[in-house]
Amino acid sequence: MMIVGLDHIQMALPAGAEEVMRKFYCESLGMREVAKPEPLRGRGGFWAVAGTAQVHFGVDPDFHPAKKAHPAFIIDDLNALAERLKVHGHPVTWDTSLPTVTRCFTADPVGNRIELIAAT
Repeated sequence: MMIVGLDHIQMALPAGAEEVMRKFYCESLGMREVAKPEPLRGRGGFWAVAGTAQVHFGVDPDFHPAKKAHPAFIIDDLNALAERLKVHGHPVTWDTSLPTVTRCFTADPVGNRIELIAAT
């Protein structure tokens, strides 16, 4: 028996932050929102996809931003995305600790850490 894939990642957000999170993930990062199944819509949050990555954003009544745990998205034009994030008011921190990986970090509007990696 072994793991054969990843269906989705779940990210937390505080109640009422759906719109600001949609704007960040869908407009700034370029993800596309997809409809949640009807039985789950009353819980708040939303779902989004980019390529094969599916992210479920769920409301956590005891929300604390993830400062260490994080998703790492592969980006086809990392420099352009980093510039777009800066224009949208989201700081980007470049990291050179891995010499064969071009990457940077940012945070979403509620403080969750996000890693962005250049496609090779």
